[in-house]
Amino acid sequence: MSIHGPVGRGRAPLLLLGMVSLLAALWAGLLRLGWAWPTWGPALPAAHGPLMVSGFLGALISLERAVAVNRRWAYAAPLLTGLGGLSLLVGAPPTVGAALIFLGSLVLIAIFRVILGMHTALFSVAIAGGAVLWAVGNLFWLFGRPIPQVVWWWVGFLVLTIAGERLELSRLLRLGRVPQALFVAAALLLVAGAVWKTLTLGSGGALLGVALLSMAAWLLRYDIAWRRLRAGGQARFTGASLLSGYVWLGLAGMFALFWGNITAGPYYDATLHAIFLGFVFAMIFGHAPIIFPAVLQAPFQFSNRFYSHLVLLHLTLILRVTGDLTGWWTGRLWGGLLNALVLLLFLANTVTAVKRAGKEKSMAHGA
Repeated sequence: MSIHGPVGRGRAPLLLLGMVSLLAALWAGLLRLGWAWPTWGPALPAAHGPLMVSGFLGALISLERAVAVNRRWAYAAPLLTGLGGLSLLVGAPPTVGAALIFLGSLVLIAIFRVILGMHTALFSVAIAGGAVLWAVGNLFWLFGRPIPQVVWWWVGFLVLTIAGERLELSRLLRLGRVPQALFVAAALLLVAGAVWKTLTLGSGGALLGVALLSMAAWLLRYDIAWRRLRAGGQARFTGASLLSGYVWLGLAGMFALFWGNITAGPYYDATLHAIFLGFVFAMIFGHAPIIFPAVLQAPFQFSNRFYSHLVLLHLTLILRVTGDLTGWWTGRLWGGLLNALVLLLFLANTVTAVKRAGKEKSMAHGA
């Protein structure tokens, strides 16, 4: 089936579902920080994490994988996940959203069965392992485990997904057995930390910290991103995004070493947002010029304006984390608000890049 057929035309609504979860997650996060703004239900602030991780990031990753295998049934993964996020948003019982998201993660695992059947390698196993971690975390969440236990399974999902993708590209460097063994060790430490945290909520933080530091060190040492810096243009932007994200992952590991056993409050906030904002969104920023054209089957025009949301992401996150670590509540409050505005700037820059490329393409065809 052609990617321009009915399956291709249905991608935009699925992406839109994820974007709705992103916007709702931003609003919920600001309410949790203390901004006294309107809310459409008492459960919305508590849904911040699930909306961001599963409703948006899970849906986006599932959609990308569905596009890769190009099977109709595969699109059930982003659909179920997106609907799960939407149910959390409209105030349905939390178990409904958790069940839909869990089912979506099971479909993602089925997608990886197809992928592994076509090509089995360390990187594909790592990414598939991330999908399994997401499903396990979603199952614990469905059965009522608290978010501070569940969230580390979600962290494992995102870290292994991203690190596995980078390992795939690093094949160009022809990595030997030692780098591959170090990658496996870091991944296993992350899984062990998530298991430990689930079994004993009050411990396991130091192991998670070592795991995150190990993975950050591996990425900084072996990722091909350093070579991208010398290429210029879009490639340089991608390289800068990735390397800056790895620094945040390392900082998150340091925070976890000291405060990984804390399950609420500013230190907990600093650790998780160093991962989800500093690391994960830097990855999204770097890969957006590649992912969005592939998912939407639309042209994309890179511009140096993309550096605006990358630089501002790091500056505003520094403000927020400084507020967390020093008790500077004004900095924490405004850092969170500015974080949200930076993500909106990213969306605006991305939409503009797609529209300008589409306009230029139409003019070229008209000529």
